[in-house]
Amino acid sequence: MRAVVQRVSRARVVVGHETVGQIGPGLLVLLGVAEGDGDAEAERLAGKITRLRIFEDDAGRFDRDIAEIGGSVLAVSQFTLIADTRKGNRPSFSNAAGPDLAEPIYDRFCDALREQRLHVETGVFGAHMHVELLNDGPVTIILDT
Repeated sequence: MRAVVQRVSRARVVVGHETVGQIGPGLLVLLGVAEGDGDAEAERLAGKITRLRIFEDDAGRFDRDIAEIGGSVLAVSQFTLIADTRKGNRPSFSNAAGPDLAEPIYDRFCDALREQRLHVETGVFGAHMHVELLNDGPVTIILDT
């Protein structure tokens, strides 16, 4: 499982012409689920993101987590994060979990964030989405399980 976590001032996901998820200050999380991932990895990653101290305190140091700033999370499934580009020029997605496995794990990840009393918005699993964000910092962290 891989997540790209971006600290944002705002972010939204549009499917067609409809906004399906939108947040103000917080985190945009792009989540890729790999073959072999399960609920344990989803819960561990959600916990890590919940505790990730990438928000500034009064002294300007990264010392606050998402809950401390009252932020929200926009979680978007993105299987392309599991791409293997070691051979050739065309990415291989053979290590990405299929939709039947990935969707329940993505859902478990989102639920695990909600269990931490975070406000969580989502994209639409498997849909073609437009993700708009205003990266704050910029701050971008890549997490692997």
